[in-house]
Amino acid sequence: MDIPRMGVPEKLAADMSMAEQHEYLRARFSRRTMMRGGAVTLGAVAGGAFVPGATAQAAVPAQRTAPATESVDGALVAPFGRHLAFGNDPRTEITVSWQVPVAVKNPFIRIGAHPWDLSRKISAEVRTLYTPAGVGASGDHTQYYLHAKLTHLRPGQTYYYGVGHAGFDPAERHLLGTLGTFTTAPSHAEPFTFTAFGDEGVSYHALANNSLLLGQNPAFHLHAGDIAYGDPAGQGRKDDTGFDSRVWDQFLLQTESVAKQVPWMPAYGNHDMEAWYSPNGYGGEEARWTLPDNGPDKKNLPGVYSFVYGNTAVISLDANDVSFEIPANLGISGGTQTKWLEAQLKKYRASHDVDFIVVFFHHCAYCTSTSHASEGGVRQEWVPLFEKYTVDLVINGHNHQYERTDVIKAGAVTKKLPIGGTAYSESEGVVYVTAGAAGRSLYAFSAPLSYEGHENEVESVASFINAKDGKVNENVTWSRVRYLDYSFLRVDVTPASRGRYATLTVRGIAESGEQVDHFTVARRAK
Repeated sequence: MDIPRMGVPEKLAADMSMAEQHEYLRARFSRRTMMRGGAVTLGAVAGGAFVPGATAQAAVPAQRTAPATESVDGALVAPFGRHLAFGNDPRTEITVSWQVPVAVKNPFIRIGAHPWDLSRKISAEVRTLYTPAGVGASGDHTQYYLHAKLTHLRPGQTYYYGVGHAGFDPAERHLLGTLGTFTTAPSHAEPFTFTAFGDEGVSYHALANNSLLLGQNPAFHLHAGDIAYGDPAGQGRKDDTGFDSRVWDQFLLQTESVAKQVPWMPAYGNHDMEAWYSPNGYGGEEARWTLPDNGPDKKNLPGVYSFVYGNTAVISLDANDVSFEIPANLGISGGTQTKWLEAQLKKYRASHDVDFIVVFFHHCAYCTSTSHASEGGVRQEWVPLFEKYTVDLVINGHNHQYERTDVIKAGAVTKKLPIGGTAYSESEGVVYVTAGAAGRSLYAFSAPLSYEGHENEVESVASFINAKDGKVNENVTWSRVRYLDYSFLRVDVTPASRGRYATLTVRGIAESGEQVDHFTVARRAK
């Protein structure tokens, strides 16, 4: 939620874009010897047979020579932080990513349909991320991220995999406990569940939420920005001396229990802009994640993409591009993101295979938090498109609490949506959920809490919107559910035959396991 600074003096950083902060830091640390990563060969899975893939350039803007691998015994180095992500087509493409604490030789992945059949071996791509001493609190730190992009997989198939390197082979009997699994998307529409939240970071509460996520058996998980909080800075009010790239090591280890078997699909928030690595702040993210590359601007907006799972299209947006509240990357796409969004919405709404459209991003379209409330840039640029193409569900983070709206169109309530109610998105409007209570410290509401079993309806709530020229107060009538404790979303998707109602059943689930909200979005299947 706060403008990242990476050691830029406060008075300077307050008026600097992400690109300007990046140039400042590069000039300050230009004496350090850096090098760029080279091309590597990836692997692909073709109909059960593994074939060489294309070469790919490591997506890290600046790197440093790693320690000599000859000095490291690979048998003493265990991979950690495994995390999965879909490719452009979840039916046939998955990327497996992981981390090692030191440089290793010949990293690879083994994969097969059975845990005892891992004879097929594919080389992995190495992305080295170097953070020099003096950039925040990181010290002189090098991180090693590895990626294996798998293509031509079989839809609806469960695969077993193990990651390793010279001296550490997961196919060996004593290392079989390190294996993971993943399941590709089905070739046709069938019921499934996904989960979502924003603003996790590293904490006991985050661990508790992750343990509950596994119990939902999700097909994938959406993370609506502010991922690890390696950058903890706050809105330009102080120098970012607290930036620590090593927090990512903790985060990826913390989430591994889920992410090693459930594709973890992030959108980028303001805490995910890290000025040292690249002008847009996302160089560190590009080292750690391999996401679908079907967005409008891979150079500036690597966290913008879409995919289709069953009968549901999912779109990830980068709200830093339109944020008036935190303008470090305001306008970075030059309007191409909004044009791409409309093209995607038009395409999916016309598709006979897609019933539901779910959009997720960081800054809230509608929220009454006393901290950040609503983002005027989102309302100006994207909300009219959500309404034009009758988006079924919008998921946000940024505000560390749970809040859910009534059904909204043109800024007004078109239908009250009580707990347990049903919204017909095609004719009534859009429902927005803020699910930003995944693990970071909680915020506050100005109105009384109101959630399942503890309902407290009010006529209006005093709040504000972040506009181009500052905060503008507003009294809103759309705030339906307000819950202030750690929580996440569970969404159950049920297809239907043509002409009948397909449904999204959305549940807010607390860290305790208590259900704090539930409602349904219904649409006639095509």
